[in-house]
Amino acid sequence: MKVIGEDSRLRILCALQCSDHCVCELEEHTKLSQSLISHHLKDLKTTNMVSDAKKGQKVYYSLTDFGSNVMKSLLTIKA
Repeated sequence: MKVIGEDSRLRILCALQCSDHCVCELEEHTKLSQSLISHHLKDLKTTNMVSDAKKGQKVYYSLTDFGSNVMKSLLTIKA
């Protein structure tokens, strides 16, 4: 819970709920710097909430099944 308790990480997770994104797209969605997004993505990957896949020259990030379940649980709690 400590990982998703940080506002910036939660914003990244919310953006990834809709679709896969590269860091440059996450910059637009979250209004965070590229270095900060990369740092948070590293933490989210460590906790198995996010995975990555290289497509061409870019790396796209997506929620893992675990990450999706956590986000669904959060939305259920908020409702």
